[in-house]
Amino acid sequence: MGSIESYFTASGKRYRVLYRRPDHRQTQKRGFRTKKDAELYLSAVEIKKATGEYIDATASKATIATLGADWLASRTHLKPSSLHPVEIAWRRYVLPTWGLRQVGEIRHSDVQIWISRLVVGRSATTVLRIYGVLAAILDVAVKDRRIPSNPARGVTLPRKTKGQHACLSHRQVALLAQNSRQQSTLILLLAYTGLRWGEATALRIRDVDTVRRRIRVHENAVNVGGTIHVGTPKTHQARAVPYPGFLNPLFAELMQASAGTARGRDELLFGNGRDHMRSPDTRRGWFVSAVRKAQAADAAFPNLTLHDLRHTAASLAISAGANVKAIQRMLGHASAAMTLDTYADLFDDDLDLVADALDDARVLSID
Repeated sequence: MGSIESYFTASGKRYRVLYRRPDHRQTQKRGFRTKKDAELYLSAVEIKKATGEYIDATASKATIATLGADWLASRTHLKPSSLHPVEIAWRRYVLPTWGLRQVGEIRHSDVQIWISRLVVGRSATTVLRIYGVLAAILDVAVKDRRIPSNPARGVTLPRKTKGQHACLSHRQVALLAQNSRQQSTLILLLAYTGLRWGEATALRIRDVDTVRRRIRVHENAVNVGGTIHVGTPKTHQARAVPYPGFLNPLFAELMQASAGTARGRDELLFGNGRDHMRSPDTRRGWFVSAVRKAQAADAAFPNLTLHDLRHTAASLAISAGANVKAIQRMLGHASAAMTLDTYADLFDDDLDLVADALDDARVLSID
């Protein structure tokens, strides 16, 4: 237990509380006008120490700039492609606004006002990422017993709206591939396997099994700030992806050198064999040009991105009768729940099949 001592000031008699913090270092709190107030404070301190709720006033003076730098340095588990947007959110939005603020003085209303300003002119995804950085830093402050609770939790946040997936038909895929010229095989691969751009451009010749028609996906090449980083796939799990037989002769062409000899098994399947292909310019690149040419030939051809070819692969596989688990394995989703959450609208036809099957079963049982 601590102790209480009296002392005199120019304003009269005052009391101080002497006690030990959980780390056993001596500290004190001065300025109590009555001994009863000092006793109540000491009792509250002892209860908080016993229940693990004690907050050191000195620790709560740490700034977001200091804690944020430590938090960012601890994100070593993130892939470069995931860490990059987090660093941008920290540098551009969190640090300028909150850097000099002490964690103990941040209020829930302060965070809510900040969020209300951020939503103007920014997408929900961007706002949620920025908010997530501040909230995560304050979560650590709570665990370190700098503050009793996280003032960022519970604020009203913008909701992400689920956009409509742009999916192509078999005929539209063929039209896009035709207009992609040298990259036609790459387009077909993306549209019929659902590989991410980085997974496809990281493929080496040895990763393609033309006998079993399987592609071994175990690397991902991502452009982060102009530098290609090669690592594991998004879920850190390697997977085998099937592909349709019509791709075999196209792969065979890619595996042949200009003189007709076989290329090395360690060479990259696409590009020059040595350097990973970079994604095309989103305004003037070959993919945008191919889409425009396809739209000129087909009025129903949608606007789409390279990533929409992944959605196309899911759509074509579902329409061909593939089940959720098969789609999950093909796309490399962490769970079937994630697949359903992403492509639930594409499985709507299954509901009709269930209803029809129940209808038929009822008729047969009654007859």
